[in-house]
Amino acid sequence: MRIFHLSAECYPVAKVGGLADVVGALPKYQNQAGLQAAVVMPFYNRKFVHESQFDMVFQGTSLLGTRRIYFEILKEQTDKLGFELYLIHIPGLLDRENVYSYPDERDQFLAFQICFLDWINWSGQSPDLIHCHDHHAGLIPFLMYHSALYTRLATIPTIFTIHNGQYHGAFGWDRLPLLPEVDFYKTGLLEWNGGINPLACAVKCCWRYTTVSPSYLDELTKNSNGLEYLFYLESAKGVGILNGIDTEVWNPATDPMLPAHYNTTTVSKGKAANKAALCERFNLDTAKPLVAFIGRLVDEKGSDLLPAAIEGIIKERGDVVNFFVLGTGDAETENQLKLLKETYPEQCAVFIGYDESLAHLVYAGSDFLLMPSRVEPCGLNQMYSMRYGTLPMVRSTGGLRDTVIDFGDEGGYGIRFDHVTVADISTSINRAIDLYKDTRKMQTLRKRMMALDFSWGRSAKEYTDLYQSLIS
Repeated sequence: MRIFHLSAECYPVAKVGGLADVVGALPKYQNQAGLQAAVVMPFYNRKFVHESQFDMVFQGTSLLGTRRIYFEILKEQTDKLGFELYLIHIPGLLDRENVYSYPDERDQFLAFQICFLDWINWSGQSPDLIHCHDHHAGLIPFLMYHSALYTRLATIPTIFTIHNGQYHGAFGWDRLPLLPEVDFYKTGLLEWNGGINPLACAVKCCWRYTTVSPSYLDELTKNSNGLEYLFYLESAKGVGILNGIDTEVWNPATDPMLPAHYNTTTVSKGKAANKAALCERFNLDTAKPLVAFIGRLVDEKGSDLLPAAIEGIIKERGDVVNFFVLGTGDAETENQLKLLKETYPEQCAVFIGYDESLAHLVYAGSDFLLMPSRVEPCGLNQMYSMRYGTLPMVRSTGGLRDTVIDFGDEGGYGIRFDHVTVADISTSINRAIDLYKDTRKMQTLRKRMMALDFSWGRSAKEYTDLYQSLIS
C-alpha cells in the first residue's frame, strides 16, 4: 500500500507545532507495519537540509495563474527518518527558512499543492491513497476530483487530517485564477463564509476526514472557528484517531538529551538527577515541587492566565512551590512572565523561546506539567510528560480528556479541571502541592503513567484499517 503524506511540517525537517511531530512519526510506524508511506513537504532552507543529501528525482514547471514556476522534487537519499522524504523546491517561493508568516504564504501553499499534483500526474506515480494534513494541503482533494488536468488521479482515495480546526487558510475569490482549470459548477465546494476556505473544501471533498482525538471530533461541531455547521453536516465522514508519540525519540531510558537515564524501576532516582540538573541551571530549589509549562504562549493554550495564577499561588502559599515556563508567543504574556521571574527569581524560571534539548530536560526534571488549554485537538505534551513520569495537569478538553484520568478517580494518574480560569488553575496547583507531599503516592502514579501505551503502533493500525476500508 503506497501512501503519500502531504504536510507543511515534519520533524526534524521543520517544526512549529505538534503537526510536525505527527508527520515525522506516523509514516515511520506505518512502514514498520508493512506499508510504503512517504512524506512530501515544502523545501525549507534549514539545518536538516544542509546536513542531508538529496537526489533530484523530478523537475518541471507549473502554472500559478499566469505565472510559470519552475520546481524540483528532491528525495533524501538514505531514508534515515524511516520513510521516503520528498521536498518540493521552488526558487523564490519554496526555498526560505521559516515555515509560516510570509506575506505571500497563501501563494506558497497553493504552489506546493499544484506542483505536487503535477509531479505525480506527469511522472506516472499511482499512490494507493493520499493523506493530506491541515489546510496547507486542503485543496488537494478538490483539484484531484474536479480539475480536468488531474483526471488520472480522480479515483485515488484521499484522507484529510485536522490537527487544528481553528486555522482554515481562507482567502478571497480574487485568487481563484491562481488555481488550475477546474469545473466551474463545482466551485461552490471551495466556498465557506464568502471566501475560498481550504479546510472546509477538504472536509467536503475528501473521502474521509480524521481528527487527532475522538473527543475533538465531537468538539468541532461546537467550536471550529465558524465551521461548526459544516462539521455537523459532514459528521458521517469523520473518524477520531488519537495521536501517538514516537517512543524511540521520547524514551527516558535512552534519551541523549538527558543527563540521567531512567525507567519505571529507577524513576525516583532518575527524575531526581534530572531535576537537580534543571534546578541548578535555573537557580531553583530541588526540594520543592516543580510545576512546568511548555508550549506556545497563545490564548488557545490558556497561557494568558499563567502570570496571574502563578503569582496568586506564590502569594497564597508562600515559598512552597517552583514554576518553570518554556515558550514564546504573545508579547504581553512574555513581558508579564519576565516580570514574574524578576520579582520571584527563586521560585519562577522563564525561558522565552524554544529549545528542544531543554524541553526534554523539563519533561524529565519537572514534577507536574500544566496544560490549561482552551482548545487542544490532541495534545502531545501530556503524553511526553507521562512517558517521563511527570504528572499532567490538564483542562478537560479534546485529547487531554481522552488521555488523562484524574488521580482521584479509579486508575487515575493526573489532575484534571473543567474551566480555563485562574481559579481552576490555582485549585489544580494546590492539589499538586498537596499530592507532592505523599512520596509513596507520587511514586505509584509515576510508575502507572510510564506503563501506559501512547505509542504510534496502536494509532498507525487504526489508520491502516481506515486506508484499507477505502482502497477495497
